[in-house]
Amino acid sequence: MNKEMPKNFFWGNSTSSMQTEGGWNEGGKGLSVYDIRSATDHTMDWHVAIDNFHDYEKDLDLMKEMNMNMYRFQISWSRVCPTGDGAFNEEGIEFYSRLIDDLLARGIEPMICLYHFDMPLALAEKYNGFLSRHVKDAFVSFGKEMIRRFSSRVKYWIVFNEHNLYFTDETFQISGYEKGDRSLSDLYAIFHHTMLAHCEISAYLHKFDQTAKIGGMVAYTEIYPASTAPADNLAVRKQEEFLYQNLCDVYTYGRYSNEVMTFVKNNKIDMDYLSGEDDAILAAGKADFISFSYYRSALLDASLIPAGEAPNRYLNEGLCLDETLPASPWKWTIDATGFRNIITRLYNQFGLPIFPIENGIGLYEEWDGQNEIQDDQRIQYHRAHIQAMKDAIFIDGADVIGYLGWGLIDIPSSHADMNKRYGAVYVNRTNHELLDLKRVPKKSFHWFKRILETNGNTLD
Repeated sequence: MNKEMPKNFFWGNSTSSMQTEGGWNEGGKGLSVYDIRSATDHTMDWHVAIDNFHDYEKDLDLMKEMNMNMYRFQISWSRVCPTGDGAFNEEGIEFYSRLIDDLLARGIEPMICLYHFDMPLALAEKYNGFLSRHVKDAFVSFGKEMIRRFSSRVKYWIVFNEHNLYFTDETFQISGYEKGDRSLSDLYAIFHHTMLAHCEISAYLHKFDQTAKIGGMVAYTEIYPASTAPADNLAVRKQEEFLYQNLCDVYTYGRYSNEVMTFVKNNKIDMDYLSGEDDAILAAGKADFISFSYYRSALLDASLIPAGEAPNRYLNEGLCLDETLPASPWKWTIDATGFRNIITRLYNQFGLPIFPIENGIGLYEEWDGQNEIQDDQRIQYHRAHIQAMKDAIFIDGADVIGYLGWGLIDIPSSHADMNKRYGAVYVNRTNHELLDLKRVPKKSFHWFKRILETNGNTLD
């Protein structure tokens, strides 16, 4: 059996704009909801991040040295359109155009993500973010403009980072939702508007540039039943249907899950669904691949779920840890088998190419100013997950496009904590001190460099 990795396999790094760029009030950028968030005792503000706005080339050089051939980055909506629904900012657009050219010059394929939680502040304050169809329309206009500007050079696109989070209570933190009662109707309406936006942008890209590909993205935690009890197994199946399968039904078949829509009808949820018009939008927005993030697995205990709870919210109370598995310092279970399960399950069920575009482990690390950080646990984590992916490819038969690690040059976590480091390269700053922002390769940097040089065919 041939176990050589595909010659065109992608290996790379994923980030977001607010976690890398800085330059929060420069280059014509408008404010996003993140720009006004203050530092706390345990978190930083978002004004500098790792300062890629002023100097990203050293990071691109490190990616090239590590033998990466893809970089997934995000375009900040408020950098290229300061108010979100007004005139475009050519200085901001030029920043991303230069970044794309500099990636291509290094032999690194760019992948663009259009939204990673940082709603333009003006749209959050005036319209309550994606609860409004006006904001959905403004986002589609932004997405179409980015496609017109960049699709000749960028052939891989993602619309929403971790799109299923908009079908959980997390949506009230990441959608520009500033006021309301956080009702199920609001949650479902926000999700529906983002799903429409994904489909409209997807359909536009396919018409505008038939050589480009666009994928849907799911934040995937492998959930196991906490026991053999039928109730635990039922709860796992239902949360899987609502949080994962429902999106993939749209990506693949152009419609929502029948079970989800039955729940909407039975519970009289107002998700602002315009029959006919919205049906046509969903049907036209099918994806070319399914991508996902994966960091951990967990258990679901049905006895902890309140009676009558929506399946979207089962994990709020029912999630628990598998104490038999190792975990990160943040108690995120380390489970490479779960990674393989997801790849194979998605491919078997939906038949689209699969692309894991976030994977990694957060660790506490401090550099002493001289000695290399010995991050053996990170090497072990990535080795096990890459091997699990290879098993999904060679044993299970899954079609996998590539493997992108998350934040492989240190960036603050999504909750603004620089202490939670995912990188193979240390960035010398803390939550409250910028220091010199020096980039310092860790032991895992050299490991990645070796294994990517072989296209992942050897993992030693």
